[in-house]
Amino acid sequence: MSWDLLLTNASLATFVGEASHGLLTDAAIACQDGHIVWLGAMHDLPPGAAASALEVHDLDGALVTPGLIDCHTHLVFGGNRAQEFDLRLNGASYEEIARAGGGIVSTVRATRAASEDQLFEQSLPRARALLADGVTTLEIKSGYGLELDAERRMLRVARRLGAALGMHVQTSFLGLHALPPEYKDRREDYLDLVCNELLPVLASEGLVDAVDAFCEGIGFSRAETQRVFEHARLLGLPVKLHAEQLSDLDGAALVAEFEGLSADHLEYLSDSGLQAMARAGTVAVLLPGAFYALRETKLPPVAALRAHGVAMAIATDCNPGTSPLLSLRLAANMACTLFRLTPEEALRGITVNAARALGLSDRGTLAVGKRADLVAWHARQPSELCYWIGGSLVRQVWLGGVAVAAP
Repeated sequence: MSWDLLLTNASLATFVGEASHGLLTDAAIACQDGHIVWLGAMHDLPPGAAASALEVHDLDGALVTPGLIDCHTHLVFGGNRAQEFDLRLNGASYEEIARAGGGIVSTVRATRAASEDQLFEQSLPRARALLADGVTTLEIKSGYGLELDAERRMLRVARRLGAALGMHVQTSFLGLHALPPEYKDRREDYLDLVCNELLPVLASEGLVDAVDAFCEGIGFSRAETQRVFEHARLLGLPVKLHAEQLSDLDGAALVAEFEGLSADHLEYLSDSGLQAMARAGTVAVLLPGAFYALRETKLPPVAALRAHGVAMAIATDCNPGTSPLLSLRLAANMACTLFRLTPEEALRGITVNAARALGLSDRGTLAVGKRADLVAWHARQPSELCYWIGGSLVRQVWLGGVAVAAP
């Protein structure tokens, strides 16, 4: 045999099986043609494997995990909203800022004014920062264009970022993010635009992997969200939802009705919504960065999610207004300290459960047949990835078995 890549003397957090973190110590892992083809104890390594492998790394006990998966971001946008950060700290609420023309609409203005190349150049450092933190799969939403050309630019930039960095990028169309200023008094007309033009055109161009919406009092109603979800279903696209962040509009139950991939935020999740998610297998995506930045006090019902067996994922929610967070590992730390997840729950939340939240079955664990998206860390125990606050722990990232140069 001649493997492309062989990592030896490693501790493998596989997230497979019953053992804590699925941990295998004194282990090795081999990759061929972009996939994992062998892993196990060092003493079971086939004779001559190290001598015949094209690339071999002795990790001296270092931890290896699947590549991290950031399953909820708004990474492509123009400008920033540092001024609103200042306003919030001087007493203005998120809703007050939004109703005064700030919030999402202010980013819409900046994004519409930017060319595709400008959006790419502004967004590339953010994507590089996540890659440097161990992220190998990234979800990016539209929703700061809110008209055809600007939404198309955002989604094209998302695809370009993946191609430029070798990362896998999943796109979500978020036409129901905010009401554009030009449709201030014409909600029905905007819904028509989203359902009959934006979504079908962008989907036909291969730019949409899933459909999202902001179901909230300052966003869109349950009925409006349902209408867009019905059009997504006609196009064969999966759905997900910003649900129960600021209030309970029964969005989690709605997305579960559509067998949605995930319901995200969930601070105000009701028992009925939670039970609907459990029945549908919809993943709960927790976003501690937004909770932290908005100084929210109502915690998502983590104990109830556990009790009902709802899978929990963690994401950065990287966006210019409410979560300017560029470290998924820090998001995992926040999930532990703010939401009281265990380190194993948090790490599963940025690997295997995050993969589920994107509908991806070929990654998120270390197992034969999975993509060879791997991270070796300057750490030996999985809990260290949640323990350290900030700093760089990445030793090496491999995308499809190919080493990534330091961003």
